[in-house]
Amino acid sequence: MGSIPIRSTMKSIVIASKNPIKVSATLKGFQKMFPEEEFQIESVSVPSGVMDQPKNDRETYQGAWNRADNASELNKGADFWVGIEGGICERNRDMEAFAWAVVKSAKGRLGRGKTGTFFLPPKIAVLIRQGKELGEADDIVFKRNGSKRENGAVGILTGDVIDRTEFYTEAVILALIPFKNKKLYR
Repeated sequence: MGSIPIRSTMKSIVIASKNPIKVSATLKGFQKMFPEEEFQIESVSVPSGVMDQPKNDRETYQGAWNRADNASELNKGADFWVGIEGGICERNRDMEAFAWAVVKSAKGRLGRGKTGTFFLPPKIAVLIRQGKELGEADDIVFKRNGSKRENGAVGILTGDVIDRTEFYTEAVILALIPFKNKKLYR
């Protein structure tokens, strides 16, 4: 007779977003990195402290950090707090898109991860330079509504080979490396 694996106690995660894509990506990231654990997730709305459309790497990272930090202040009883922030950056005459994820734990550990980057079509870049957010620019160019709550620019542009959930899940997984490898990250 084989032994039955013993699951540890339920861990609580607070994701600093009400966007279902970010909630799903956070939960998937934790489940992939820690398949032996059980998680419950709560989504909260907190300010990022940066522009609605962060325009460089530093501002995007700061938005993710602020979200995780603000979530930890709002709900002090969780095990983990996660902030995810999507941003853009001018690269010569082109515009790239990416996201940062920051994970804080109740035990004081910190993890940070960034997605890959991709370059936006010129029509979208022009709209962003005119003050639109990436999701709003996607909706205009692709004649959609609410793409940032669905597959996002990365999903639209790759034909859903990579959707927005997968894109953000990668950043969450990378941010969890210090939690999976505790002895290497003291």
